[in-house]
Amino acid sequence: MCLAIPGKVVSISGDDPLTRMGKIDFSGVIKQASLAYVPEVVVGDYVIVHVGFALSKVDEAEAQKVFEYLKKMDELGELEEKSP
Repeated sequence: MCLAIPGKVVSISGDDPLTRMGKIDFSGVIKQASLAYVPEVVVGDYVIVHVGFALSKVDEAEAQKVFEYLKKMDELGELEEKSP
C-alpha cells in the first residue's frame, strides 16, 4: 500500500517552479521530492509527499502526529534505502 507521508523541507534547489526540487526529512530519512505542486513552500515547511511529489503543505503538529503513528506501527523503516 502506498501512503502519502509528511516531511520537513530542509533544502530547495532550482528556480523554475516546474523543476524545483527539495530535500525532505522524513523523521531522519532524507529523500528528494518535486516541489512543482507547492510553489509557495519554503525551507522549514512541512509537506505531504507521495511517489516523489510534494502534494500540499501540512502544519508541523499534524506531521508530528503522523510520525508518531508510523513509529508505533514500525513503518518508518520503509523509507530507508535497502541494501542489495
